[in-house]
Amino acid sequence: MSKHHLLIGGSSGIGLATARLLLARGHQLAAAARHPTPLAALGVPVIPFEAANPVLDPALLPEQLDGLVYFPGSITLKPFHRLTADDFLHDLRVNCLGAVAAIQAALPALKKSGSASIVLFSTVAVAQGMPFHASIAAAKGAIEGLAKSLAAEFAPAIRVNVIAPSLTDTPLASPLLNSDAKREAAAKRHPLQRVGGAEEVAELVAFLLSDASKSMSGQILRPDGGLSSIRLFA
Repeated sequence: MSKHHLLIGGSSGIGLATARLLLARGHQLAAAARHPTPLAALGVPVIPFEAANPVLDPALLPEQLDGLVYFPGSITLKPFHRLTADDFLHDLRVNCLGAVAAIQAALPALKKSGSASIVLFSTVAVAQGMPFHASIAAAKGAIEGLAKSLAAEFAPAIRVNVIAPSLTDTPLASPLLNSDAKREAAAKRHPLQRVGGAEEVAELVAFLLSDASKSMSGQILRPDGGLSSIRLFA
């Protein structure tokens, strides 16, 4: 059954892969993004949205929505003593407060669905402590708390779930994967010995938006190569 979804961000990486997948399955899409061209080239109507200064006019959104996916994210990796208040505030704005603004703007349209789904993004670094991740882990930890609270508040009409991947092969992560040596080292840190791809995560987004997941809410799904839950011993 065709549904109408709103993508926040989505002009590259997992977001663009998701847009292509949902369109191929016959769904209707609208988007709010900083860079409209990639999505507009797919025929998706795009309104301006800047996650670092999140303002979204509800009047510009479709009257009814069956799903919302918030894609904007950041990777701020620094030793803790070098992180500034501005680093923490930037990551919080882009990753969490932007999602808050988008959900608040879309909430009237989502309520009209009667069975809507919100999908947010976290990171493996919330469940698995990692050095140099203090700022981004704090911001994404806020997303996980937000999602569980909203899942309770919006039930039963709107489901809210989170995807918490490990390092994924996207433009955002390209500085960490821009050589064979870096890519091999990243793969070896995972029990499954590989770096995930954007298309794999897009499939998970599509599942959470679909009726196949209608009994799931308040969940944190972890496509992280086993990093947060598996230990291998030689």
